[in-house]
This record gives sequence, structure tokens and C-alpha cells, in this order.
Amino acid sequence: MPPDAPATLARRLGPFDATMIVMGGIIGSGIFINPYVVARQVHTPVLILGAWLAGGAVALLGGIIYAELAALRPEVGGQYAYLRDAYHPVAAFLYGWALLLVVQSGGMAAVAVTFARYFGQLTRTHMPEAVVAAITLLVLTGINCLGVRSGSNTQSALMIMKIAAIGMLIVAGLMPGAPSRWTTTPILDGPMSSNLLVRFGAAMTPVMFAYGGWQTASFMSAELKRPRRDLAIGLLAGVAGVIALYAGVNFICLRVLGADGLASTTAPATSVMELVLGRTGAALIAVGIAVSTLGFLSQGMLTAPRVYFAMAEDGLFFRTVARVHPVTRVPAVAIALQGVVAVIIAVSGRYEQILNYVVSVDFLFFGLTGVALFVFRRRARVESLTSSVEGDNEAPVIRLPGHPVTTAIFVGACWAVALSTMWQYPQNSAIGVGILLAGIPAYWMWSRSRGQRPPS
Repeated sequence: MPPDAPATLARRLGPFDATMIVMGGIIGSGIFINPYVVARQVHTPVLILGAWLAGGAVALLGGIIYAELAALRPEVGGQYAYLRDAYHPVAAFLYGWALLLVVQSGGMAAVAVTFARYFGQLTRTHMPEAVVAAITLLVLTGINCLGVRSGSNTQSALMIMKIAAIGMLIVAGLMPGAPSRWTTTPILDGPMSSNLLVRFGAAMTPVMFAYGGWQTASFMSAELKRPRRDLAIGLLAGVAGVIALYAGVNFICLRVLGADGLASTTAPATSVMELVLGRTGAALIAVGIAVSTLGFLSQGMLTAPRVYFAMAEDGLFFRTVARVHPVTRVPAVAIALQGVVAVIIAVSGRYEQILNYVVSVDFLFFGLTGVALFVFRRRARVESLTSSVEGDNEAPVIRLPGHPVTTAIFVGACWAVALSTMWQYPQNSAIGVGILLAGIPAYWMWSRSRGQRPPS
């Protein structure tokens, strides 16, 4: 902690909060829309559901990997700390650099504008979407500056409302009067028979995107009462809950719309609710989508600033970002920084371009973090866990079964998504990689300012 920081972060969150944070980081507006993208790649109910379950399995592997990493490194910043301790501070800095300038801020800007769009439709107001998005981000920034409990309570409340919206969709699809177009088409029927693997791989890309976000809960490790236990519970329960919800939504879309109907609509959740409940149903699900986007923003504002705080604590960012408010005991400057950058991107209107090159960078770091488990387990064989965790003799709550095979599967899946994105969008990916590499001279500058020798 730098000498000008007046207080430490407060440990006030438990396993329920961790679970809500995990689920809130995964579930956004995508599950209400993305099923049609998958259905256009694979055309049978079994393969459509199979893709979502396979994506859930990869996400669950990731959740268990991060739970074990959290047991070994229960520190503020989560993934940032794993990368720093497994490799070198430059790897962690580049992750935080990309998170602030590309991944987190660009994603939050896009979701804020999506919320503004639904807000305008529901309220019939004519405020510019950028203005509504900026106001929304600033309000959430203020809430999270009031304290970790304030931010967590807001996030939990919005997460419960998200679950209610998804539950409403599932119940509507099961009502006696709902259409039933479920078919038992053979897996290899029709156009799927010749290029099954290629199409299934293409379908997995939007699925993996939809499952992303569980890692952000690790940023809150230092504010959990018992980080080893609470984060492990939150990751497992949260990811498992999301798998169940996603499978339920896709089953209902297939039951009401059929595989062909699902592939032909770009708003499957709205189509389901319109068929079952008419315009009232469409309005209800619009409210649900708006709440879901707001919950995603709340979760991002709660979690990501802890990474910038950790960077500043390490002397690799502006020192003021490491300040902790003496009353609320939250990194208020880091939270304000996240809000301001997201607002700038939302107002600039460049968020859509940014999102096109977010993915390659994000999934690259997912894979690197998975490899970190190999590093820490190898070290644990050389030295005792006690010395590895600096005197804390509490054993990890969970260890990934099937390691190293299961860890390799997770790493391979993440890097396959990154490479696929680079292949499909080479220009946009090059921009993302360029921003990432621009962090190297920035790291050199900050490391010199604190008297460290930059890596050769």
C-alpha cells in the first residue's frame, strides 16, 4: 500500500455476493439475442443445445481454474495478480492496460448504449442515446464510490431481476397455450452432414462470448471475507447457475420457434414473448433486457477498477489511483477513472469498432491465465504451499480435477477463439494488438519512475 493511501480495502462480501458478481459478469443482453446466431450455424436442436452446453463446460473449467488460482493468490486484482506472480509484472500491466483502454471500457460503453436504446423505446423519450448512456455510467460510478456494500447490493438486486426476466421467458414458453415446434431432427441431417466440425466451431464463438465474464469476480478477492472459500463457491455456483439459465432459454426458443424459426429472427426472446403474450410480452422482455444490460454495467463498475488499483499499488500506474477513501474504504479514484473512460468511449461513438477487436486480446489473456496454473502447481512441488502463500497455511478449497488435461483444454479453447477472431477480422485485431503493444513503453516509463529496471 502506498504511504498516501489512508485506509485498506474493506472485507465485507460473502459467498452470496460472490455468486451474484459471477453471474452478473456473465449475463448481459447477449442471451436474449445470441441464440439465433448459433442456430444459423448449426441447424438441429441437439447441436444448438450441445453448443451451449459445451460452452458452459469450458466456462465451468475456467471457473474451477480461477477458484484454484484464487486460493493460491487471494489478492486484490485477481487475474492481474495471477499474471504478475506467474510471469512478470509486465504481463499483468499489459492486461490492466488493455482492460482499461479496450476490453472493459469498450464493452461497458457498448452495453450502456444498448441500455439507452431500450430505455428510449420504453419511456418514449427523445434524449440522445449517448447522453443517456453517459448519465447511466456516471450514476453507477457514484453508487460504487459510496462503498463496496452499496455497489454489491445494487449488483445483487439487478442480478435477481435478471434471473426473474429469464425465468419469465422460460415460464412463458412452457405455458399450455405456447406453440410447440420442437423437432427431433437427426444431428447430421441436411447441410450439417458435410462440414459438421466447421459449423459447430463457428457456433461456439458467440457461445464463448456469451459465457465470458466469470473472471471479473476474481478482481474482488481482497474484499471478500474469506477469499479462498467465498470466491470458489461463487465461481462454481455462479457458472453452474448461468449454464442452467442459458440451457433453459435455448430450449424455450427451440420449443416455441423451432430451429428454423430461431435462425430466422434476430430477436428470439422478443419473438417468443410476442407469440405467447402478444405486445405485452414484448414490452415485458424489453424491460428485462434493459435491466440485464444495467446489471452488467453495475458489475463491471464494481469489479474492474480493482485491477487499476492493484496496478497503482505496484507503482505501475498513477499513484492517486491507489487511494482508498477513508470512510467508504473503496478505490474511489480507480472507480471514477473507469467511469470516465467508459463515458468518453460511449460519447465518441467508437465503441462498436472497439468491440470488433476486444475479443482477440481478451481471450489471449484467458489462455495465459490458464497456463499460470501450470506455473503455480510446478512451484508448489518445489516449495511448500505455506511458503508459497506467505505464511498462510490454509489449503486450497478446490483443485481442478483432470489437470493437466482439463487445463490444456481450457487454454486451447481460449486461444482457438482468439486465433479465429484474428483470422476473421485481421485489421481490427491488429488494432487491438497495437494498443496492447503500446503498453510496453508505458510500462517501461512507470517501472523506471519507481526505480525498477524494465525487462530486456
